Amino acid sequence: MADSIFLGDPFRPLFWSPLNWSRSPSAAMDWLETPSSHILKIDVPGSGREDVKVQLEEGNVLRIRSERSSATATKEEHQLKEVVWHVAERGRRSFSCQISLADNARADQIKAHVENGVLTVVVPKEPIPPKPKPRTIAVSSKL
Repeated sequence: MADSIFLGDPFRPLFWSPLNWSRSPSAAMDWLETPSSHILKIDVPGSGREDVKVQLEEGNVLRIRSERSSATATKEEHQLKEVVWHVAERGRRSFSCQISLADNARADQIKAHVENGVLTVVVPKEPIPPKPKPRTIAVSSKL
């Protein structure tokens, strides 16, 4: 209970989280932690796997970027002379975030998957060893 005194449990992840992150405000992200991994779910609507880049950079930083390069019209629609575009708002969208991974992250086992406009990144982590139980240590006169 001693670690939850300051601001209470709901606010602890904002200040003492094992992952530090910064991102552009254009995409929604969920971050879940299980005993074995961190799971990031990021909305990347209209983006396919070729539009999304997930890179591990120096300093154990995970960089995630998504950029959709053109409007959703097909090449044939662009080539037709009788097509008139009245509005093109769904074209270029980008997203970027950087996440500093915790020391116990298994960076060599990170997996990423995009499906139905949601990018899921799974960052496995090393199991945390159990805390030693309090005990009395015998004192001797010789080591």
